[in-house]
Amino acid sequence: MPQPPSPGRVVMYRLTEDDARHITHQRVQSGITGNHVEAGEQYPAIVVRVWSGNPDDACNLRVLLDGQDPPMWATSRLQGDQPGTWSWPERV
Repeated sequence: MPQPPSPGRVVMYRLTEDDARHITHQRVQSGITGNHVEAGEQYPAIVVRVWSGNPDDACNLRVLLDGQDPPMWATSRLQGDQPGTWSWPERV
């Protein structure tokens, strides 16, 4: 059985189209610099809350982007391999 997520763990989050659009808009409005973002790209995220009793491992995440951005909130995200989901980092 895979290990369940817990607060403080690092996972990988896949951006959605809406995430990428929002990040780009915020950067333009705030004058923040950062590398281009696209849907499907993965970024490290810290688990800040796990919704206990949820069999789908829904978590609130703080996503760390590649730029001067503050961490992005990604709330109630499920584990998976599609945009808008999180997964465990690959072992190398």
